[in-house]
Amino acid sequence: MKLSADAAIPRVILIVEDADEDFDTACEALLKIGVAHEVHRAMTGDECRALLRGDGTERPLRPALVIMDLKTPGTDGRDALAELKADPTLEAIPVVVFSTSGSAKDIAFCYASGANAYHVKPVRYPDHVNLLVDVMTYWLRHVALPVVDVPRAAHS
Repeated sequence: MKLSADAAIPRVILIVEDADEDFDTACEALLKIGVAHEVHRAMTGDECRALLRGDGTERPLRPALVIMDLKTPGTDGRDALAELKADPTLEAIPVVVFSTSGSAKDIAFCYASGANAYHVKPVRYPDHVNLLVDVMTYWLRHVALPVVDVPRAAHS
Protein backbone atom coordinates (compact mmCIF):
# COMPACT_ATOMS: atom_id res chain seq x y z
CA MET A 1 0.00 0.00 0.00
CA LYS A 2 1.34 3.43 -0.84
CA LEU A 3 -0.03 6.48 0.93
CA SER A 4 1.01 9.98 0.08
CA ALA A 5 0.95 13.15 2.08
CA ASP A 6 2.73 16.49 2.02
CA ALA A 7 6.14 15.94 3.58
CA ALA A 8 9.76 16.39 2.64
CA ILE A 9 11.10 12.95 3.52
CA PRO A 10 9.48 9.80 2.17
CA ARG A 11 9.57 6.89 4.59
CA VAL A 12 9.05 3.15 4.32
CA ILE A 13 7.06 1.80 7.24
CA LEU A 14 6.41 -1.85 8.13
CA ILE A 15 3.34 -2.53 10.25
CA VAL A 16 3.11 -6.02 11.72
CA GLU A 17 -0.57 -6.28 12.59
CA ASP A 18 -3.15 -9.00 12.00
CA ALA A 19 -6.23 -6.94 12.96
CA ASP A 20 -7.61 -4.93 10.03
CA GLU A 21 -9.03 -2.25 12.35
CA ASP A 22 -5.69 -1.66 14.07
CA PHE A 23 -3.85 -1.59 10.73
CA ASP A 24 -6.34 0.97 9.38
CA THR A 25 -5.90 3.04 12.54
CA ALA A 26 -2.12 3.07 12.06
CA CYS A 27 -2.54 4.16 8.43
CA GLU A 28 -4.92 6.93 9.51
CA ALA A 29 -2.35 8.15 12.05
CA LEU A 30 0.33 8.25 9.35
CA LEU A 31 -1.91 10.34 7.12
CA LYS A 32 -2.65 12.72 9.99
CA ILE A 33 1.02 13.46 10.60
CA GLY A 34 1.56 14.23 6.92
CA VAL A 35 4.62 12.12 6.27
CA ALA A 36 5.00 10.81 2.73
CA HIS A 37 5.38 7.10 3.17
CA GLU A 38 5.08 3.66 1.72
CA VAL A 39 3.35 1.23 4.06
CA HIS A 40 3.95 -2.50 4.02
CA ARG A 41 1.91 -4.87 6.13
CA ALA A 42 2.83 -8.20 7.61
CA MET A 43 0.09 -10.11 9.42
CA THR A 44 2.43 -12.60 11.15
CA GLY A 45 5.97 -12.78 12.40
CA ASP A 46 6.77 -15.10 9.48
CA GLU A 47 5.53 -12.51 6.96
CA CYS A 48 7.62 -9.85 8.73
CA ARG A 49 10.75 -11.99 8.46
CA ALA A 50 10.02 -12.79 4.80
CA LEU A 51 9.69 -9.10 3.91
CA LEU A 52 12.87 -8.16 5.76
CA ARG A 53 14.83 -11.03 4.19
CA GLY A 54 13.40 -10.55 0.73
CA ASP A 55 12.01 -14.08 0.58
CA GLY A 56 10.09 -14.36 -2.67
CA THR A 57 10.82 -10.76 -3.66
CA GLU A 58 13.52 -9.06 -5.65
CA ARG A 59 14.91 -7.07 -2.73
CA PRO A 60 14.63 -7.21 1.07
CA LEU A 61 12.55 -4.46 2.68
CA ARG A 62 14.44 -1.93 4.80
CA PRO A 63 11.86 0.17 6.63
CA ALA A 64 12.64 3.33 8.55
CA LEU A 65 10.35 2.07 11.31
CA VAL A 66 8.57 -1.13 12.31
CA ILE A 67 5.33 -0.98 14.29
CA MET A 68 4.94 -4.44 15.83
CA ASP A 69 1.92 -6.14 17.34
CA LEU A 70 2.92 -8.98 19.67
CA LYS A 71 -0.07 -11.25 19.36
CA THR A 72 -0.15 -12.36 15.75
CA PRO A 73 -1.12 -15.82 14.47
CA GLY A 74 1.61 -18.39 13.93
CA THR A 75 5.01 -16.90 14.64
CA ASP A 76 4.15 -13.98 16.87
CA GLY A 77 5.67 -10.55 17.26
CA ARG A 78 7.88 -11.63 20.18
CA ASP A 79 9.76 -14.12 18.01
CA ALA A 80 9.95 -11.71 15.06
CA LEU A 81 11.27 -8.93 17.32
CA ALA A 82 13.93 -11.16 18.88
CA GLU A 83 15.06 -12.41 15.47
CA LEU A 84 15.11 -8.94 13.91
CA LYS A 85 17.18 -7.48 16.73
CA ALA A 86 19.57 -10.47 16.73
CA ASP A 87 20.37 -9.95 13.02
CA PRO A 88 23.30 -7.52 12.54
CA THR A 89 21.86 -6.36 9.18
CA LEU A 90 18.49 -5.47 10.76
CA GLU A 91 19.18 -4.56 14.39
CA ALA A 92 19.40 -0.79 13.75
CA ILE A 93 15.80 -0.62 12.49
CA PRO A 94 13.65 0.91 15.25
CA VAL A 95 10.86 -1.37 16.43
CA VAL A 96 7.96 0.12 18.38
CA VAL A 97 5.67 -2.45 19.97
CA PHE A 98 1.93 -1.83 20.22
CA SER A 99 0.12 -4.56 22.12
CA THR A 100 -3.06 -5.13 24.07
CA SER A 101 -0.85 -6.74 26.71
CA GLY A 102 0.22 -4.65 29.65
CA SER A 103 1.94 -7.67 31.19
CA ALA A 104 5.19 -6.85 32.95
CA LYS A 105 6.59 -10.11 31.51
CA ASP A 106 5.79 -9.06 27.90
CA ILE A 107 7.16 -5.56 28.45
CA ALA A 108 10.39 -6.88 30.00
CA PHE A 109 10.81 -9.46 27.22
CA CYS A 110 10.41 -6.84 24.50
CA TYR A 111 12.91 -4.42 25.99
CA ALA A 112 15.37 -7.25 26.67
CA SER A 113 14.97 -8.29 23.02
CA GLY A 114 15.79 -4.79 21.78
CA ALA A 115 12.42 -3.04 21.33
CA ASN A 116 12.85 0.71 21.07
CA ALA A 117 9.50 1.41 22.76
CA TYR A 118 6.49 -0.47 24.11
CA HIS A 119 2.94 0.91 24.16
CA VAL A 120 -0.26 -0.68 25.39
CA LYS A 121 -3.00 -0.15 22.80
CA PRO A 122 -5.76 2.02 24.20
CA VAL A 123 -9.23 0.48 24.07
CA ARG A 124 -10.97 3.62 22.83
CA TYR A 125 -10.43 4.42 19.15
CA PRO A 126 -9.74 8.18 19.61
CA ASP A 127 -7.13 7.40 22.26
CA HIS A 128 -5.54 4.73 20.04
CA VAL A 129 -5.24 6.99 16.99
CA ASN A 130 -3.93 9.89 19.11
CA LEU A 131 -1.25 7.69 20.68
CA LEU A 132 -0.21 6.45 17.24
CA VAL A 133 -0.05 10.04 15.96
CA ASP A 134 2.17 11.03 18.91
CA VAL A 135 4.47 8.03 18.54
CA MET A 136 4.77 8.27 14.76
CA THR A 137 5.32 12.02 14.91
CA TYR A 138 8.19 11.41 17.29
CA TRP A 139 9.80 8.64 15.23
CA LEU A 140 9.16 10.04 11.75
CA ARG A 141 9.55 13.79 12.30
CA HIS A 142 11.87 14.25 15.28
CA VAL A 143 14.29 11.33 15.37
CA ALA A 144 17.30 10.96 13.08
CA LEU A 145 16.69 7.43 11.81
CA PRO A 146 19.46 5.15 10.58
CA VAL A 147 19.73 4.17 6.95
CA VAL A 148 19.84 0.39 6.82
CA ASP A 149 21.28 -0.80 3.53
CA VAL A 150 20.39 -4.06 1.88
CA PRO A 151 23.49 -6.24 1.59
CA ARG A 152 24.58 -6.60 -2.05
CA ALA A 153 24.49 -10.41 -1.94
CA ALA A 154 20.85 -10.32 -0.85
CA HIS A 155 19.64 -8.68 -4.05
CA SER A 156 22.28 -9.28 -6.72
